[in-house]
Amino acid sequence: MPQDAIDSRHPATSPSFSAHDVSYLSATSDTPLMGETIGDCLDRICATYPERDALISCHQNLRYNWTELHQEVERVARGLLAMGITRGDRVGIWSPNRAEWTLIQYATAKIGVVLVNLNPSYRGHELAYALKQSGAATLLFQSRFKGSDYVAILEELFPESSQQQGRHGIHNVALPDLKRLICFEPGDALPGMLHWQDVLSGADNVTHEAMIEIQRSLTFDDPINIQYTSGTTGAPKGATLSHHNILNNGFFVAERMNLSEHDKLVMPVPLYHCFGMVMGNLGCLTHGAAIIYPEAGFDPLATLQAVSEEGATAMFGVPTMFIAELEHPRFGEFDLSSLRTGTMAGSICPIEVMRQVIERMHMSEVTIAYGMTETSPVSLQTTREAPLEKRVSTVGTLHPHLEIKIVDPDTGRVVSRGEKGELCTRGYSVMLGYWNNPESTAKAIDSGRWMHTGDLATLDSDGYVTIVGRIKDMIIRGGENIYPREIEDFLYTHPAVSDVQVIGVPDERYGEEVMAWVKLKDGEQLDAEGLKAFCQGRIAHFKVPRYIKFVDEFPMTVTGKIQKFKMRETATAELGLDE
Repeated sequence: MPQDAIDSRHPATSPSFSAHDVSYLSATSDTPLMGETIGDCLDRICATYPERDALISCHQNLRYNWTELHQEVERVARGLLAMGITRGDRVGIWSPNRAEWTLIQYATAKIGVVLVNLNPSYRGHELAYALKQSGAATLLFQSRFKGSDYVAILEELFPESSQQQGRHGIHNVALPDLKRLICFEPGDALPGMLHWQDVLSGADNVTHEAMIEIQRSLTFDDPINIQYTSGTTGAPKGATLSHHNILNNGFFVAERMNLSEHDKLVMPVPLYHCFGMVMGNLGCLTHGAAIIYPEAGFDPLATLQAVSEEGATAMFGVPTMFIAELEHPRFGEFDLSSLRTGTMAGSICPIEVMRQVIERMHMSEVTIAYGMTETSPVSLQTTREAPLEKRVSTVGTLHPHLEIKIVDPDTGRVVSRGEKGELCTRGYSVMLGYWNNPESTAKAIDSGRWMHTGDLATLDSDGYVTIVGRIKDMIIRGGENIYPREIEDFLYTHPAVSDVQVIGVPDERYGEEVMAWVKLKDGEQLDAEGLKAFCQGRIAHFKVPRYIKFVDEFPMTVTGKIQKFKMRETATAELGLDE
């Protein structure tokens, strides 16, 4: 195993290789897993780095050092207890990035309350489903964000709230568990709803000793977070994660980036997702580093300004975010020389974008990470020393204390090195299960505690994993198995192409045909025939897209994951192929 495939800061034994050269790895480390709760870790870090920056919310003009953050977290924890919220309760948060989000994340962890992350893009139906499925008793929310009026959405769900008063006046037959609606902004809540100030002002009614008594009763294997997957079919499932899951995963992600208390991480990705609250918040917490929120949602200009003004050393993002920053007309105005490292995740980064991130943004140690919500989330990550080729063609090497195997999806047999199969992972990071959904849990996690990712992958001789597609995304055209990623990588080489996504659409003769959705670089012109001509003689004829659609953007989640199922639905309807 080459040195760049394991963490150089903490010597580790090389992942175990089978004598039969099968696609299985087990990674050990001299750095042990942390056996503590998030609340205990917070106490330890705040005592170690009391005066160092901890949290900076640029758009709110708020900043806390670790001492101030600790005091405010405990105030929120006591305020929640004063409202009757206690260990084991579920509390939902429906909000974009803001300082209060993080205060609630740490406060709920301190008192054993399960935080339910709700996508800020949710509308009434989706919100009601997640609240009911999780049994949430409390919802904290921001009144408005971009085009969403959260208060109006809640008024439709709770028309009676405007007629009721009091601290526990909310009631809805369809959501019998939900008792409290708490709005962050004063003056925007409807009668019967509470304000953030109500949480803070109630803190004096609960002693510090009472809060600590609850904290001491917690164990690190307790469930502490529910995150709803955006599943392509069926209702979303609530991945249930423990202190141990997410605290350790945040730690080892930050280890790969070589974070320390001297670092500042700019984070434009959303907090409701693992990328934000685990890799960002908990990664910084475990290392005493500062976390910076440039804006409530992603804004390339605000992100660049935050890096420059705060002298940030690290930055997160999905490839589309980095592209937007690099292409911003004011990019050259900002001093980004303080940047050193960071993490890119969500989708594969085109090589030219990675080259510019390293050269123009000075992020020479930027890493690529791969994972899923159900694995807390990261299983694989490149090291800081990984060559450029590995950062754009693979998702890195195995994280410490985890195992992976690649299996034949039909037989479950572990395949040989270099052979395609389904990627499975096992270890501390695998979720406890889907909340109140044992059937779906059993489908995802087998009897050996292997999490089946649904991703097709290969493992090379150096221990690097390459994702070649989703099992469900694989195109079968006339008996030929076609992997969209292979075609995407080729189309990226066209000088006019900024981004591309390949899908399969129904075809009467072949079963499926290849379609490419293409986003062009600014000022470039290209038509379908020109792109097809570019493919002729350079890739197999059956891989040349039959259909090409030029677009300005792709349907995606706020964390940058392309929603190919939506692309297929749209294309099938537009091309009249649904018959």
